[in-house]
Amino acid sequence: MEIRRNALIAIVGAGTMGAGIAQVAAAAGHSVVILDTSADALARGQETVAKSLAGAVKRGKIDAAEASAIEARMQWTTDRTAAAPAALVIEAIIERLDAKVALFRELESIVAADTILASNTSSLSIGAIAATLDRPERFIGLHYFNPVPAMPLVETISASTSSATVAEAATSLMRAWGKTPVAVRDVPGFIVNRVARPYYAEGFAALGDDVPPRTIDTALTEAGGFRMGPLELADMIGHDVNYAVACSVYEAYDRQTRFRPQESQRALFDAGHLGRKSGRGVYDYGSPLPPPPHLEAYAPPAWIAASKPGLIAPLVDAARSANIPVRQDAALPRETLSVDGVILALGDGRRLAHRPGVDGLLDFTRDFDTAKTLAITAANAGAAAPVAGFLQAIGRNVLALPDRPGQLVLRTLAQLANAAADAVIDDVASAQGIDDALRFGANHPEGPLAWARRVGLGRVGAILDNLAADSGDDSYRPSSFFAHDD
Repeated sequence: MEIRRNALIAIVGAGTMGAGIAQVAAAAGHSVVILDTSADALARGQETVAKSLAGAVKRGKIDAAEASAIEARMQWTTDRTAAAPAALVIEAIIERLDAKVALFRELESIVAADTILASNTSSLSIGAIAATLDRPERFIGLHYFNPVPAMPLVETISASTSSATVAEAATSLMRAWGKTPVAVRDVPGFIVNRVARPYYAEGFAALGDDVPPRTIDTALTEAGGFRMGPLELADMIGHDVNYAVACSVYEAYDRQTRFRPQESQRALFDAGHLGRKSGRGVYDYGSPLPPPPHLEAYAPPAWIAASKPGLIAPLVDAARSANIPVRQDAALPRETLSVDGVILALGDGRRLAHRPGVDGLLDFTRDFDTAKTLAITAANAGAAAPVAGFLQAIGRNVLALPDRPGQLVLRTLAQLANAAADAVIDDVASAQGIDDALRFGANHPEGPLAWARRVGLGRVGAILDNLAADSGDDSYRPSSFFAHDD
């Protein structure tokens, strides 16, 4: 089975997702019919596509003639029978099972026997919809990400009844459209809405621990390497949507602690502080966001001492480049520095209070060589000053964190890896597919399992063990995946 480039594609639903999918199909050369029950919705969808194409022209991605040709290949109508000759129909309507079932039952009476039917659902069971159809073997899930023209990922979901040839045809078509398809088992949340939950959850957990929101977002972007901090991102998505997804995944997995929604986000939702759409969420959008809370400048240290720096070797190299004397001290544990006699150790999931002989903890970064901001937890101001002075002297900004298990960046990276590892164990998708999904569907700079392998699976498992023990929270219990050899 093959869906040819000249085949008609039908999209049902002219909202943001439907319009985006239609634009991608038309840009790939297909004639596309977009169906909606509302003429107003169709007009808004046309406007969405026109603005998107105008932006692409302005950025030099396409020229004006190509934009016009794409629009010319798109037909907008309220007549569902226009889908009759389509080779593929993709549904992008309201996220309600009864509405989707009713639509696909109607479509079965309109389209040809070999037409592929697909849902863009982000959370509903593909198998539950397929079970209501006369020909469930031709039904699959194709879950796109917003904005569809820009986001590469498409989660391709097969129910137990889906034909392998149908799934292969759809996967080949997505590649022809320039997308990155990842095969996913039909489970709640699929990959991204399941595995990415800790990014938001850890941000709101830190907020609940009274970590300032700008510290959280700055640490995760400037040290963690993420494009947008979890709190600002949740504000952009809307807490009505983001919190609902958190609750849905939690309920779908029988309230496993891994997926527990955070009370700090629930408080925002209950107060009607939904984010940008309401003018207030974590942040007040009536005024500019506060600047990143980097620590003030401190005097550089007279010297540092190191033994086996491991992951923090780039900091030692930077000290030498900054003409800070570096001593060797074989008595220092691995990945520990002495800064004017203040002992600074790399975090391992335990609180500073539970690290005897250590005066400060250095939170993880995505890459100690390139990160321009580092976060520290210090026992007191006397310990913070030389450590901050050292990091500032080698060109790093510094954030202060309270003493909490796993600090912030490490805790987030480790729990994302834990969620990804669980998904591998549960056969949701391949390890590579999960990493690809987080990179291409959630804009993560690196797959969570790629990060865990780079750091060491055994090490990540030990960090999670420490987190679970120190926090008393079973949600940090490491996946059995981390029992594998590195």
